[in-house]
Amino acid sequence: MSAPVLEVRDLHKSYGAIRAVAGVSFEVMPGEIFGVIGPNGSGKTTMFNSILGQIEPDAGAIRLNGRDITGLSPLALNRRGVGRTFQTLQVFGKMSVRDNLLVAAQEHSGNMFSRIFAPPDSGLSARADELIDLFRIRHVADKPAGSLSYGQQKLVDIAMAFMSKPDLVLLDEPCAGVNPSLVGGISTLLKELNRAARGSFVVIEHNMDFVMDLCHRVMVMVEGEVLALGTPEAIRSDRRVLDAYLGN
Repeated sequence: MSAPVLEVRDLHKSYGAIRAVAGVSFEVMPGEIFGVIGPNGSGKTTMFNSILGQIEPDAGAIRLNGRDITGLSPLALNRRGVGRTFQTLQVFGKMSVRDNLLVAAQEHSGNMFSRIFAPPDSGLSARADELIDLFRIRHVADKPAGSLSYGQQKLVDIAMAFMSKPDLVLLDEPCAGVNPSLVGGISTLLKELNRAARGSFVVIEHNMDFVMDLCHRVMVMVEGEVLALGTPEAIRSDRRVLDAYLGN
């Protein structure tokens, strides 16, 4: 069997007496779309930010392709092949869509010397055009990102995370604030990206239907712990999961 792309072992993070993450362990395999769900306050975001270097865990180990990445900065993680999106949009409103994609990948490409002497697009235009076509945003590629609808900006935001061809992408509520008519389109795009590049994704999302349709496996967190982990079919029928949501 293939080795995991991401391994999280016995992760802990507390704030005073509050155990935000209490011994979470899981792994994500190559080509897997892994979903994380749970009621508000279950520790999902704290766990996510601990993996991504936004906050330092109190204990536990995080490995990417077998190498320890615990406590590395977001920039260091990006250069090791980790992409991410945030709950809130991170696009540069005054820049064109194409330039947003180029900027998203430039920090990942080479060192300062190579970037100084690289072409103005850092040789990344072909990759930008590939994603512009895949995300069906060719008609707005040269418009300022801030002039687009929220849904279109969300697509740009997600595309930016894939510019550097990461091994692992963590998507933080990709459907948040998106018109329901676009949710199915985002799911289709992520499936296409997964098939094309065999990339591994971790998705936090409140839209249960979206997660169950998209993900190969789903982990449910409650009060900082893993309540259940399994296929969407198994999670749907787990009485503990139903009780956790109905009780909140």
